[in-house]
Amino acid sequence: MKLLAGPCVIESEENIFKIAKALEVYHRDDSIDFYFKSSFDKANRTSLESFRGLGMEEGLRILQKVKDDFGYKIVTDVHESAQVKSVAEVVDMLQIPAFLCRQTDLLVACAQTDKEVNIKKGQFINPPDMQYSVMKVLKTRGCDVVSYENSQKHGVFLTERGSSFGYGNIVVDMRSLVIMKQFAPVIFDATHSVQMPGALGGKTGGDSSMVPYLASAAAAVGVDGFFFETHFDPSCALSDGPNMLNLEQLQSVVTRIKKIQSI
Repeated sequence: MKLLAGPCVIESEENIFKIAKALEVYHRDDSIDFYFKSSFDKANRTSLESFRGLGMEEGLRILQKVKDDFGYKIVTDVHESAQVKSVAEVVDMLQIPAFLCRQTDLLVACAQTDKEVNIKKGQFINPPDMQYSVMKVLKTRGCDVVSYENSQKHGVFLTERGSSFGYGNIVVDMRSLVIMKQFAPVIFDATHSVQMPGALGGKTGGDSSMVPYLASAAAAVGVDGFFFETHFDPSCALSDGPNMLNLEQLQSVVTRIKKIQSI
């Protein structure tokens, strides 16, 4: 299975390397296709005062150092088509944030590289409609038919991260995993799926205690990979702390989902 894991945002080089070192166990696991994930910029923060990251130049320098020192594959977000060329020089997978999953120019720019493309389903999107985002990438890469097999061949993935349910809440409809798997390999983002947008007065809240249960359910349904944001101390994380797992919890959850997948 694919495993995308790391801190939400690059807080500092010291913190990144502390977390990257703790994640070596997954890189060494032959049953896991591991990608280190962190963002150089979080462009969709609730408040102007929220921490966004260290910026693209410094963030990519740090991610390249992680790649060189640990041998990890790297995944990070791109928010504008102008960023894609520079980011693609460092990463192995370009990630489209959920709010931007329909942005044609961004999808096409990513498709014009030779990198894998992970499209996160928008919280506002009907799961069957994600086929059209996939089609934008596939057609740019010379393929006219949307299917799981073609997306796998051309390195296109879809990530489920929950759907808006009223105000300030996210829920996961497990049917979406089955529906979207018709179009592409599916990754389940268990940590963003427990977010509570705006719950902390200008900041996003969450309930990380629900992560193991949702991840287990997704494993039982059958997905191609998992996405977890993790930190050595989520309580002091500068972004998404309430929905992140600490590194010890991540180990427990990965062990649990591997057992489910083996049944």
